[in-house]
Amino acid sequence: MSATEQTHLRRTLRLWDLILYGVIVIQPTAPMSVFGVLSNRGRGHVVTTILIALLAMLFTAISYGRMARAYPSAGSAFTYVGQEINPALGYITGWSMVMDYMLNPLICIVWISQQAHVFAPAVPYWGWAVVFALLFTGLNLQGIRTSARMNAGLAAGMGVVIAIFFTCAVRYIFGHPHGGAAFFTRPFYDPATFSSGAVLGGTSIAVLTYIGFDGISTLSEEAENPRRNILLATVLTCVVIGVLSALEVYAAQLAWPASEAFPDETTAFVWVAGRTWSPLFAIVGFTLVVANFGSGMGAQLGAARLLFGMGRSNALPKSFFGVLDPRHHVPRNNVVFVGVVSLIGAFLLDYDLGAQMLNFGALIAFMGVNAAALMRYYVREKEKRMRNLIPPALGFVVCLVLWLNLSRTALIAGSIWMAAGIAFGAWKTRGFRGDLVNFEIPAEEEV
Repeated sequence: MSATEQTHLRRTLRLWDLILYGVIVIQPTAPMSVFGVLSNRGRGHVVTTILIALLAMLFTAISYGRMARAYPSAGSAFTYVGQEINPALGYITGWSMVMDYMLNPLICIVWISQQAHVFAPAVPYWGWAVVFALLFTGLNLQGIRTSARMNAGLAAGMGVVIAIFFTCAVRYIFGHPHGGAAFFTRPFYDPATFSSGAVLGGTSIAVLTYIGFDGISTLSEEAENPRRNILLATVLTCVVIGVLSALEVYAAQLAWPASEAFPDETTAFVWVAGRTWSPLFAIVGFTLVVANFGSGMGAQLGAARLLFGMGRSNALPKSFFGVLDPRHHVPRNNVVFVGVVSLIGAFLLDYDLGAQMLNFGALIAFMGVNAAALMRYYVREKEKRMRNLIPPALGFVVCLVLWLNLSRTALIAGSIWMAAGIAFGAWKTRGFRGDLVNFEIPAEEEV
């Protein structure tokens, strides 16, 4: 093998390969886990919140795609902000991403523990939480990962379940009496319950549906014509997920109107599926357990790898966070650390608050990417073009509005996290006058 082949990945991924990757990462069942929370927070306007979130993510996706051109091998929000705006702001963006990484496995444990308790109520929620936290940690310590082929198979399986749900939902909806045309428009707009504050608050949570689309930017070195395809794939992935998600929650709201309370907010979609066809209660429930289990495991390892990168560069104690297991080549201490934090958090946070706190960090990162794109392609360019101004500016503003509409509890908890990180960074660098940390996540072969 030549030196060039050793240091450069082969460009084999076409546009549709990138879109498929994005859909698999986000998961076609993405809105199902958060459906109950969205319905209650948005007062029944789940479809509207999904579509507004799509608008925000499209602008941000354009910024991600354009920044991937400038940094084809980095693909990280904190890199974009640190290089284009200011290293200190890049660190702050990175710290917000640490929050995302830590909370992702936590909310997965919360969801699957709630669903498992529904399936087997004899085992209390806390018992399931302990079981799943131990499973996540134990499997990740063994270096067990899901292959790309298995991920594609799982996505195909989810697609079949979604198709069955749509068929059953249509049969149920048209097999029961309803109140005319207003019945079909109520999921978009219900004058009896509509509130702009409630819809924006729901939209700030609906962003969770799209979390993961930015991962496409990390494939720049393996994509054909990356300057074109990374941008197109990122935008089209958001569109595909947004349209599919809107259809899923639209069918669900027609089958279970918002005026009816859910038996359980966290697992609401499973109850909706069971109403359309009773076997779907178990089928959809099991499908979402598998989906969240895979996401939780991957998120825990991702968080451990990020902490390893921080430990390796001495931003965190290297003797603990910068250590690799010599046998399985995983950051063992970090996997255990994230597992413990996730388990403790599963006892302290419900799914709603956990999702909002995750989006607290995600929206900060999205604002950072939009600001970086605005700086690079408009502010620093001699020729000022509106196409370089409007998408990042609107993306920043929409993400800021959604961030401000998170619940007060989430804003307070997230602000405490950010304040702690900023204080630590300022202390470590004597007022951010020195380099604090290289936030680059270690390459796969290194971990």
